[in-house]
Amino acid sequence: MDGDDTDWNRRVRGENTIQRLDRNWASLLQELRVLQTGVQVLTGILLTLPFQSHFDALSTELRVVYLVVVTASIAATALLVAPVALHRLLFRRHRLDTLVTGAHRLALGGIALLGVALTGIAVLIFDVVAGTVAGIIAGVVASITFLVLWVIQPLVYRKGPETD
Repeated sequence: MDGDDTDWNRRVRGENTIQRLDRNWASLLQELRVLQTGVQVLTGILLTLPFQSHFDALSTELRVVYLVVVTASIAATALLVAPVALHRLLFRRHRLDTLVTGAHRLALGGIALLGVALTGIAVLIFDVVAGTVAGIIAGVVASITFLVLWVIQPLVYRKGPETD
């Protein structure tokens, strides 16, 4: 988290540091709740695919894509659930700043890996249904979509003027 917004929070919100950290933690938990359910369901579905009868029909290349996808999805699940473990281990240790900062970083990593997994899923599905070219196009479109919506747009907004 770049920049110290302590003065702004004190002046505009009337918050002290602990109140700000409590609010940030609550906000982060809400975001994680949205992500955790989706990524856990996704990972569960992906884990069942090799046991489906048509999985053997996948080419070696698509099996590699599948393994990358399932690895990214499992890693995203681990990163997005990790703040809960972090909280449990830091509970009543008065380390709220460490908790919020650590959970923030874990969430960013989890979101990035979720984007990798979803891009790979687009490649897999389009390749199986419509062919290799469609799979590549779907992967490129998915990558660009996630890059624009999850990275570029937030960074553009972040560089915009601050408002009180």
